Amino acid sequence: MTQENKFDYIIVGAGSAGCVLANRLTEDENISVLLLETGGSDKSIFIQMPTALSIPMNTKKYNWQFESEPEPYLNNRRMHCPRGKVLGGSSSINGMVYVRGHAKDFDEWQSYGAEGWDYANCLPYFKKAETWAFASESDSKNVYRGNKGPLSVNNGNQMQNPLYQTFIDAGVQAGYINTEDYNGQQQEGFGPMHMTVKNGVRWSTANAYLKPALARPNLTVITHALVEKVLLEGKKAVGVQYQHRQKQQVSLVNKEVILSAGPIGSPHLLQLSGIGSKSVLEKVGIELKHELPGVGENLQDHLEFYFQFRCKKPVTLNGKLDLWNKFLIGARWFFLKDGLGATNHFESCGFIRSKPGVEWPDLQYHFLPAAMSYDGNTAFSGHGFQVHIGHNKPKSRGSVRIKSADPSQSPEIRFNYLQHEVDREGFRDCVRLTREIINQPAFDDFRDGEIQPGEQIITDDQIDEFIRNNVESAYHPSCSCKMGTDKMAVVDPQTRVHGIAQLRVVDSSIFPTITNGNLNAPTIMVAERAADLIRGATLLEPIDADVGMEADWKTKQRTNEYP
Repeated sequence: MTQENKFDYIIVGAGSAGCVLANRLTEDENISVLLLETGGSDKSIFIQMPTALSIPMNTKKYNWQFESEPEPYLNNRRMHCPRGKVLGGSSSINGMVYVRGHAKDFDEWQSYGAEGWDYANCLPYFKKAETWAFASESDSKNVYRGNKGPLSVNNGNQMQNPLYQTFIDAGVQAGYINTEDYNGQQQEGFGPMHMTVKNGVRWSTANAYLKPALARPNLTVITHALVEKVLLEGKKAVGVQYQHRQKQQVSLVNKEVILSAGPIGSPHLLQLSGIGSKSVLEKVGIELKHELPGVGENLQDHLEFYFQFRCKKPVTLNGKLDLWNKFLIGARWFFLKDGLGATNHFESCGFIRSKPGVEWPDLQYHFLPAAMSYDGNTAFSGHGFQVHIGHNKPKSRGSVRIKSADPSQSPEIRFNYLQHEVDREGFRDCVRLTREIINQPAFDDFRDGEIQPGEQIITDDQIDEFIRNNVESAYHPSCSCKMGTDKMAVVDPQTRVHGIAQLRVVDSSIFPTITNGNLNAPTIMVAERAADLIRGATLLEPIDADVGMEADWKTKQRTNEYP
């Protein structure tokens, strides 16, 4: 065993949160930081070119390729659970969609014991992280959007395909509203979708945060390092043990160990270290060092399915999927960093409520001017378009549990998708409301019948069976080391692990509940705020901003009667 030097902080995981922390903590030249990452370089063209997103997402080199246990409410299907194993983590393999979530999501966090994490306190950190493409340098009056942060946010090719605007128009015709900025005052409604792309390049946290910090002498980055456990002296974390270049290494800390290994990796590493549920650890022969029954519990994720339609006009991306067109798109991106290679193709979206009485939107749409699978492996042979639709506030809860003392063995992941009746009802609403939207006059010149589910899927039983067989993860696992003060909480509102000194968790695993949207933006926000907590810095002043809640929801939907 080789012993390394001491560092002030050790960060485990160079992902969406870890890269932020590495940057912010090393702004103080007197602070030394070691950043450990199991994966390697993110220089691949397939990572950096936005349109190639399906390649790193399905490549073992860049992806942990976790898989769930057979899901009992999905006809025992095993579900793909990709997590980034590369500099930038999941921000280097995700769909680059930027969604902060609804303001009420963060007020909900505070109500569950995450004191100080309400929307007013989170908003200034969303702004700190961001440079919004449509905010001017002098735009100090924009209470919602940032203009000086590392993370570049825009809306791709600005909806050049006519189907993007058609989808927004159809939503308005169905009785919803047009929202100019769903990350600003009003999430609810239909509008352009935002993405983390800068000058045509994926703007991961590796690009935005880590690379500008690499020249600092107080930051050490070690890749291809598999962390095996956190080292404890009694109830205090003193370092980590990890494998690097086929040798077991130990690095120690002066201040803190920070786990940013993600919603699967962080609870797994706590369990490997003897922190978790006694019964879970006993099953695999790991000595209990500190009992925290909530470690790995409360796991949440978003599900979605593709509602696909044939298109009358040859305006979709299905006409660009042959090898020659892919070559042209790739060549243009390589030399010019623009065109179809410079977008994730999700350029319009919608957030709506599934039924009267829902306090804030719980359904989300990503619109794609193509009919194809998310991983790019299959596509409709003619022209088509699709909407990815999912119920975003699930009641079902799962777990991440260690199944071997061997750190290289993946944990047992079980989401229990659709266990709760409310979640099943939500997907019935998804089917019926989507049909109402796509059947608006705006789509008359394009719509040419359903590909899936198919017009014959009508009854609750038919919809439920279709969903069980076809729903997919939206790749948003979270909440497995939840923040709070109850007996199942893993970290306190300062992100410190309950009962263990000098140990924190900072990533999407500490969300008390899943937010209404994609998770990269709130994960980065959490890391930005946690960095100030860790440094003992003065927190940014809360912003008391209007969140555009609509009092009379019924006026936002044309009808509540389904065909």
